[in-house]
Parts: sequence; structure tokens; C-alpha cells
Amino acid sequence: MFYEMRTYTLHIGKMKEYLEHFEKEGLPVISRYATLVGWWYTEIGELNQVVHIWAYESLDDRIRRRAALYEDRDWLERFIPKAFPMLIRMESKLLMPAAFSPIQ
Repeated sequence: MFYEMRTYTLHIGKMKEYLEHFEKEGLPVISRYATLVGWWYTEIGELNQVVHIWAYESLDDRIRRRAALYEDRDWLERFIPKAFPMLIRMESKLLMPAAFSPIQ
């Protein structure tokens, strides 16, 4: 199993709006293509960030699913136009579970 951890930094004051938009317009669409492991936002440390982890069977599975997501009209027309202007930075890391990790 492969896990992708995505960290997005938002413009100050956009957290509530981004979370609401993602829950309503983004999550139903991206859930067609990826399995959500967890979703968090920061309260201490570097602020105005959301961190989410998605599970994929393999790197090839991730590539196929991400390509399909970016062909989905709901994603392209309903989510991205409002969400992306709220973002300052996006970071993506692929995580491999250690043999002793409780989540494989």
C-alpha cells in the first residue's frame, strides 16, 4: 500500500471556506478515485495548513487514479476554480509503511 500525504498552505482567513468547499464539492469527487485515510488542519505551529493522507494500492494505481480525477468535469468545473485560488502552496509526499507500522 502507498500513502500520499498532501499539505496545503492556505491564504490567511480562508480555512473555514476551504474546508466547507472541500467537504461539499471536493470530497465527493476525489473519493471516487482515492481512499481518504485522514484529514487535519493546523492549530499550532505553521498555521493555515491542511494535511490529508490518501491510500493507493501502488504507485501505478495512484498515477491512473490521479489522471482520471483530472478528467472529471465535477473536479475541473466545480471544485478547482474556487479551491485553487485559496491556496498558497501544495506539497505532496509518498509514504511507505515500515514493517512494524500498525497501518500497512
